[in-house]
Amino acid sequence: MDTPNRTAVTLAPGAGEALWCVGSLTTVKASAEQTAGAYAIIEDHAPKGAGTPLHRHQQDDEAFYVLEGELTFFFADREPFPASAGTFVHIPGGTVHAFQVDSATARYLIITTPHHLAFYRAMSEPALTRAIPLEAPLDMAMIGAACEAYGVEGVESPLGTDTLEADTPQR
Repeated sequence: MDTPNRTAVTLAPGAGEALWCVGSLTTVKASAEQTAGAYAIIEDHAPKGAGTPLHRHQQDDEAFYVLEGELTFFFADREPFPASAGTFVHIPGGTVHAFQVDSATARYLIITTPHHLAFYRAMSEPALTRAIPLEAPLDMAMIGAACEAYGVEGVESPLGTDTLEADTPQR
């Protein structure tokens, strides 16, 4: 039996693979290659209004740890949950959820599966700078293809409105 590569990984502040992902600066802090496939960690720096429509991914758990700023998390079966620095939110695979940045900007860690990191990469482009990208229209074809390829399913909101608004920054 092969033993996976299990060496220590260290990153300086601001280091890691930098991506522009749906209006946010996404920095990969730990990839499948670095964790022998155990998990992945990304750090997002996102502007006010960034977030996701209601969605679910059956196969991938996701956890958030808020470093700076304020977000609101939404779930199909409970009241919105406000989250400020120090808040932790775990979302099991299959859970209908969404989130939105409420402060001017927010920084948060996302701990997830290597499969879900591949989804983030599929709807990203290499960052040209280590800053939140300038506002630009979302590439809905790229996002839709990534969702289809990685099993991320949009869900109707409880109010019956479409959850994929083309003019809202979403992940």
